Amino acid sequence: MLRKSWQPPLRQKMLKLQRVDRPVRVAIVGIGHELRGDDAVGVALAHSLKKFVSGNENLLVICAGAAPENCAGQLRRFAPDYVLLLDAANMGEEPGKVKWLSLEHASGLSASTHSLPLSIFGHYLKKELGCEVVLLGIQPASISVGTQLSPSVMASVEEVAESLADILLMKQAT
Repeated sequence: MLRKSWQPPLRQKMLKLQRVDRPVRVAIVGIGHELRGDDAVGVALAHSLKKFVSGNENLLVICAGAAPENCAGQLRRFAPDYVLLLDAANMGEEPGKVKWLSLEHASGLSASTHSLPLSIFGHYLKKELGCEVVLLGIQPASISVGTQLSPSVMASVEEVAESLADILLMKQAT
């Protein structure tokens, strides 16, 4: 079972973003290279979330792969209030550990194989879309080519997907 210290900040953010004129629009972007073991954790999370949030017009889930910048147009059309980036992050923690990371700290972490640093992509989205952007990082065990998600990271994927869906769908229903 994961320590869920990442959940209260999301709940608080969703409450803060609530609007009287319309529901909060949240975009979730799963990032990572699917042929590099745990680097694919963001994409795996996005795939897992899709089954929970399918059909909700105020939640957009994108499996961006190794080039999240390619989804900028889709995000612009969706016009989110909040963008949640999901990615592997080498934080020096136990594999599967989940943490909120600021965009400023994202440039100092490495695990992903994408070429554009997430800090630059996140700041671009903030400026262009006028929304909040945060990163949920998951500690990988291995990002070796040709490996699968490790058991500890896979357990995190399942638990985080269910928890995110519960938090996001609960707020969307109010």
